[in-house]
Amino acid sequence: MPTHPHSGSTYVLGLGANLGDRFASLRQACLLLDASEDLRVVAESPVYETDPVGPPQPRYLNAAIRVETTRSPESLLDLALATEARMGRDRRESVRWGPRIIDIDLLYAFHKTLSSPRLQLPHAHLLERSFALAPLLDVAPELRECFGDTLAQLGGTPKTHAPTLRGARED
Repeated sequence: MPTHPHSGSTYVLGLGANLGDRFASLRQACLLLDASEDLRVVAESPVYETDPVGPPQPRYLNAAIRVETTRSPESLLDLALATEARMGRDRRESVRWGPRIIDIDLLYAFHKTLSSPRLQLPHAHLLERSFALAPLLDVAPELRECFGDTLAQLGGTPKTHAPTLRGARED
């Protein structure tokens, strides 16, 4: 059983999938991340079904998880990318904004901003995408005052697919 940190930094990660058993992919990503000895999932959003951004492709399931970790933002990004690879995603073969079995994005870091060639926090497109912003606000309701109006301008909260990652399986 992993030993989870008692303190550290808090982040929100966005999860998305539109290939295969989308719900199972989101759930597996959450479980794999939570199994890391230096990270623990402390909240999870409902799962939303959303239209894709980019080329024609199947609809996405999206969710967010709030995590506590002792990792740096860059190390957390490395863990997210390693988890994607472990689940079968090959970013070298990916089309930008194309279909994927799993996508894990660092959306937000509490008490920290970052802009580097590898990583921007908050996520560069967070305020443009209701499929990222709605689940973020579910797991970080304290940010609703800052970002709630932006979500409304984006069309509001997408349709809920399942109450949480532990909810009903995909149809």
